[in-house]
Amino acid sequence: MTEPREWLVMWLRDAHAMEEQAETMLTGQASRIESYPDLKDRITRHLEETKAQAERLRQCLEGMGESPSKLKDAGGKLMATGQAMGGMFAGDEVMKGSLASYAFEQMEIASYRVLIAAAEHLGEMRVAEACKANLQEEIAMAEWLASHLPGTTRDFLDRAAAGDKDAKR
Repeated sequence: MTEPREWLVMWLRDAHAMEEQAETMLTGQASRIESYPDLKDRITRHLEETKAQAERLRQCLEGMGESPSKLKDAGGKLMATGQAMGGMFAGDEVMKGSLASYAFEQMEIASYRVLIAAAEHLGEMRVAEACKANLQEEIAMAEWLASHLPGTTRDFLDRAAAGDKDAKR
C-alpha cells in the first residue's frame, strides 16, 4: 500500500472500528455503573455521541466509494467485550473503567488528529470536517473525565472504606 488515499481509507476504517469498540465498551460501563450517577450520565451521553461518530465515519467512507471493515469492526467489539468482562471482576471496577476510558479518549484524539491532517493533505475536506466534529466530542469527554477523576477517586475510597458493596460500580 503506497497511495496516500489508501492510507486515509485504512485509517478511516480503523477509526470506525475504534468507535465500534468504544460503543461496546461504553454500553457495558453504563449498564454496570450504579453508584456514580454523574459518571453514568456522561457515559450515556458520550455513547450517543460515539454512535454519531461511527455514522460520520461510515458516511466519509461511503463518500469515497468505500465501506467500513466488518472484520476490524468485529475485532474492536470483541476486544471491548473482553475488557468489560475483565472489569466486572475487579474490586475497583469504576476506577479501572475511568482510567481505561481516559486512555481510550486520548487514543481517539490522536487518531482524529492524524485523520484530519491526512484528509486536509489530500483535499478531502468533507472527511476533515467530520473528523473535526468527532475530535471536539472526544476532547470534551477526555476533559470531563480528567476533571472528574479526583472526585470519583475520593468517592470510591470513601464508599470502599464505609464497606459499601457497590463502591466498585
